[in-house]
Amino acid sequence: MARSWLILVLFFGFSAGFFGQQKFTDNLKVSANIQYGWSLPEYSFISYFTDSYISSLEVNLLKETTGKKYWEKLYNYPEVGLSAFYTTLGNDSLFGRAFALNYFFKLKLVDRKRFSFFNRTGIGLGYLTEHFDLNTNKSNVAIGSHINIHFSFKWGLNYKLSDQLVLNGGLSFDHFSNGNTADPNRGLNNFTGYLGASYYIGERTERLNPSLDSLERHNYVEIFGNIGGKQPRSLSSGYFVTSSLSLSVVRATFRAVHFGLGTDIFYDSSIEGVLNDLGQEYKPSYDFQTGVFLTQQFIYNRIRIGLVEGIYVLLDNKVYNKPVYTKAFIQYQIHPHISVRLTMKSHLHILDYPELGIGYKF
Repeated sequence: MARSWLILVLFFGFSAGFFGQQKFTDNLKVSANIQYGWSLPEYSFISYFTDSYISSLEVNLLKETTGKKYWEKLYNYPEVGLSAFYTTLGNDSLFGRAFALNYFFKLKLVDRKRFSFFNRTGIGLGYLTEHFDLNTNKSNVAIGSHINIHFSFKWGLNYKLSDQLVLNGGLSFDHFSNGNTADPNRGLNNFTGYLGASYYIGERTERLNPSLDSLERHNYVEIFGNIGGKQPRSLSSGYFVTSSLSLSVVRATFRAVHFGLGTDIFYDSSIEGVLNDLGQEYKPSYDFQTGVFLTQQFIYNRIRIGLVEGIYVLLDNKVYNKPVYTKAFIQYQIHPHISVRLTMKSHLHILDYPELGIGYKF
């Protein structure tokens, strides 16, 4: 379910960036990068199994925005694109290799005539050739499934050699995990340096300079119903239903950033089995948790990315026994009042489960 929704998000974002121009080839370019670096283990035992450096290859199709929408000017005319990514993972026999297809935003933080400094953030789906198997690959406790989410974060420099050819280089962080939909799910991280080049294959059109209307700061209320599933960290073969209800009051503080606060109610059907495995007391009320939270939402047109920092109040989580929970979400507005959202709930660095939700804005 989470993977299907992610594909829809990639499609909507890709379409908005790529087909918003007069011709598909206008401001279109291709690029390729080679990457080399290290595995960056989140858990120390992964270092014990890593026996080689990381080598990666990336091929991208990018589209420059020109200011047709005021959001493009607000974000300094970002680029959007699709990336085909191939990488080693530090141990071919244990972790295998990975293939991924990503959608990404590239934001130019400094933009000069020949030189630019940028940040690029992407998310997509990855396929890992090896994963945990109790009989044939039991040492791979990092990844429990072939299909995983791939998150990519880059810092880089561009240098323009000509009107069509641009060199680039920088640092990249890549993360693979399945969002706790299959156990184990410790995840794999790569930290690499990269070098590459991009080439314009279409005509470059002049940037527009749309006017920005005055910002109307206002409050609004969002309510989301969510449903998901998880596989507990006990190598159980079954999946357990999760659901939640979230209510937040948000302030449109800036065009690109909104802040808010709210409350959550969670239901997790895996609690009983996990507590029984641990030999701890279980009550039906333990399936429910309640909390209050702060949220920050970063907005680009109809897409927003949100961070949530919450504290359990009244009903806490009896498995993790920690007062703090966190969430990250990506949201797409399909109507002025209706949005869909993919959320990952976690306890700091420990992922808990993904959920798909639909919400209404008042």
